[in-house]
This record gives sequence, structure tokens and C-alpha cells, in this order.
Amino acid sequence: MPLIDTHTHLDFPDFDPDRTSVLARSRALGVGKMVVLGVCQANWQRLWELVQTDRQLYAAFGLHPVYLDQHQPQHVRELEAWLDRLAGHPQLCAVGEIGLDYWLPELDREAQQQVFEAQLTLAAEAKLPALLHVRRSHAPVIATLKRFRLQRGGVIHAFAGSREEAREYIKLGFKLGLGGAPTWPQALRLRKVIADLPLESIVLETDSPDMAPSMYPNQRNSPEHLPAICEALALAMGISAPELAAASTANACELFGWEAQ
Repeated sequence: MPLIDTHTHLDFPDFDPDRTSVLARSRALGVGKMVVLGVCQANWQRLWELVQTDRQLYAAFGLHPVYLDQHQPQHVRELEAWLDRLAGHPQLCAVGEIGLDYWLPELDREAQQQVFEAQLTLAAEAKLPALLHVRRSHAPVIATLKRFRLQRGGVIHAFAGSREEAREYIKLGFKLGLGGAPTWPQALRLRKVIADLPLESIVLETDSPDMAPSMYPNQRNSPEHLPAICEALALAMGISAPELAAASTANACELFGWEAQ
């Protein structure tokens, strides 16, 4: 059951003690390609050095809204330089993690919007997908995307919106990233929403080391948990795990321009 983890943070220090063995265990379970996302200028070099050690790791670079206080105006220009320098490299796959976070009250919304739009501009210029963090901010994100109309769309990471919001994102060319959140018993509304999603709109992810599924509570999340996440989500959607795995893998390959697995 080949799987692609479309959202990981394998470069985080959480994995320093056993990153090699995590990758080996994940691959043994069928998790092949993995996308590692940048969150601030300070981790881009570390991230790139990591993906260069493994041909099935892919990099996305971005300025995450949660780290807003760390971002400087010149970091957008540095991101542009990274994207220009690596243009066409097979292991550069997207701009991300970027977006809007309205859940944390201390994050200035106007400043977030400025950084978000600057990075969407770079994604459009580089003709890359955008991998989006959207928390309590679906309406402004959708409105912004309608203005930018990215040629290659992207992924709404950890999608937890409504059916109507899902339809809007799909119309804008975005896939919906599903991971550990819908596996929890209290996620009743979300499970009803994902049961209605078209298979061609879904990609799977872990967000490791965060957002552990219900099967691994209070643990570091890992790409090796993706098969269990796939099983749980398939059950909620009323389909088989191999069917969900095949669809999500095909969708990820289409989005990132990879050969079908």
C-alpha cells in the first residue's frame, strides 16, 4: 500500500535521536515520498541538507504564520532567492508552510496577511504549489486565493472546514490534507465532512511530530503512523484503505508533478 506523507517536519529536533530509523520503519510500512516543510528562515538550510540525504524527501520553503515574530522583511527576499537558486531542482516541490492563523490572538492579522500574500506571489512566479496552514481563517484564505488564482493550486493542510469551504478550495485547485485529527472520537463533524469529499481532492499527511492520531495518543507523531491514519480515515469514509491510499498517492503525484507510483 504505497503512501506519500505530504506534510512532515522531519527536520525538527524531535527526530534528531532516531531520524534514520524512523525513515527506515516508515519505508518498510510503505511510506515512500515525504514532503518536509520549512517554517522560518532559520530552518531552511537544515531542511535542505536533510532532503539532500534521501532522494525520496522533498523540500518546501516558507514562513509559517505562527512564527510571525521571527520573520523579518528581508526573509521574503531570501525566500525568493532560495526559490530562484533551486528552480527546477527535483527535490524542490512547493512553497510552504504558509497561511493565516486566527486562533492565536497575539498574531497580528494584518502582518500575517502581508507575509501570506508576498509568499503567494512567489509561489505564482515560481509556478509551485502552495502548502497552507489555515486555522480559524477559512474565509480570508479563500478570499485571498480567489485573488491570486495559483496555477498549480496546493494543499490545505489539516483540513477541518465545512463542506462549503471544501468545495471552494477544490474549485480553486487545492487538495485537502487529512491526517490525525479526524481519527479522534470527538471529531464527529469533521468525519461527516470527509465522508463526502471526492477522492480526487484528498492527500494524506501526518504533520509529524505534531497532530498524533488517536491510535498513538500523547506520542510524537511520525510518518510511520500514516498507514494507521489511512486505515482509520478509510473506515470513516466507507471505503477500503488500499482505495484511499491509491487515490491520495495519485493525487499527490499529480499535484507535485511526480511520476505515478
